[in-house]
Amino acid sequence: MSNTSLQINGQRLWQSLMELARVGATEQGGNCRLALTALDGQGRDLVVGWMKDAGLSISVDQVGNIFGRRAGRNPALAPVMTGSHIDTQPTGGKFDGCYGVMAGLEIMRTLQDTGLQTEAPLELAIWTNEEGSRFVPVMMGSGVFAGKFPLATALDATDMSGKRVRDELQAIGYAGMLPVGGRPVGAYYEAHIEQGPILEAQDKVIGVVTGSLGLRWYDVNVTGMEMHAGPTPMSVRQDALFAATHLMQEVIHIARDHQPHGRGTVGVVQVHPGSRNVIPGQVQFTADLRHEDAATLALMDQRWRQACAEAGERFGVKVELIDVQHFPPTPFATPLVQHIREQAQRAGYSHMDIVTGAGHDAVYIADVAPTAMIFVPCKDGISHNEIEDAQPEHLEAGANVLLNAMLQTAGVHLAQEVVA
Repeated sequence: MSNTSLQINGQRLWQSLMELARVGATEQGGNCRLALTALDGQGRDLVVGWMKDAGLSISVDQVGNIFGRRAGRNPALAPVMTGSHIDTQPTGGKFDGCYGVMAGLEIMRTLQDTGLQTEAPLELAIWTNEEGSRFVPVMMGSGVFAGKFPLATALDATDMSGKRVRDELQAIGYAGMLPVGGRPVGAYYEAHIEQGPILEAQDKVIGVVTGSLGLRWYDVNVTGMEMHAGPTPMSVRQDALFAATHLMQEVIHIARDHQPHGRGTVGVVQVHPGSRNVIPGQVQFTADLRHEDAATLALMDQRWRQACAEAGERFGVKVELIDVQHFPPTPFATPLVQHIREQAQRAGYSHMDIVTGAGHDAVYIADVAPTAMIFVPCKDGISHNEIEDAQPEHLEAGANVLLNAMLQTAGVHLAQEVVA
């Protein structure tokens, strides 16, 4: 590290992550702490206690988003915010989301240790239900905050047992009174494990995230004719699965033809009637196309629609294409991205520009505030898995970059005021 940059306590960061991971720990070393369960409430209570100990004033809004504020010299300035989430997948890991919150907490602790006050206030946010494992929509707290969907949509969402978000917030004690959104944010940074293999493969410690891939989700229904597999000649068949597999391959071809940022995935396939000796009469499947460039994603969408239209005539089936969701590509704020790049370089950390293919709270917050993200590697690129892992020194490096980027944004002249 440069001797003019402030550094966090890496051991304390690791210990906090491991202590939080004990709440909802699984047998294989991961976490099951679904949003708004009693375990999520315990995790929230633990972290909020730490936030208070770090001198932060706590507020909670009506969808359960938590904000911890550290005063700045100039209270009229909008705060520089960081944060993420602490809810997990059913078989989640210790670091997804939790790292961003614990890195932000460690920054607040470091500033408390040094007594350093920033010009602008700082805030640490814990967003509600980012994962969407128990309730949809995903990225719920940040989505309502950014005006992506109404508060009532979130509060009235139910899980598989019929329990509502509003009731579960009350049950764990996080049904806040503050309005959701409208809160000034001068800048937002989010630290996260990459959840992919690129940084590890390139032997880089810091991913400077320049933006997120745009996404288009589709449901596809292919309808043919169920007939006996033995007596029916190939020439007269209306085989829904044969047509569907052609389209599934086209999803992959479209993505491969738009590298390096093209993505194409078929994740769910259902075949009816599902009998060994019956020609499939109906196939339902999902398609997922992504790219970082809006114009390219539009071309991919156009090619996909054309393929679906042509498949019906070519294979003698009916193809119904249903649009499910569209997230446009989200470029992050150039000045904040540059702060991250500068701080990584200043610290001597290997780094590279990267885009995020996953959804994060930062993608929604980017619509209401200048936003950027910091990635650090995760072992074998594995995430949403109990074996998810990351190296302590990489987590420490990412938090150091986050700290100094936030200080740069919030108005602290390190070279004059701080000597590590």
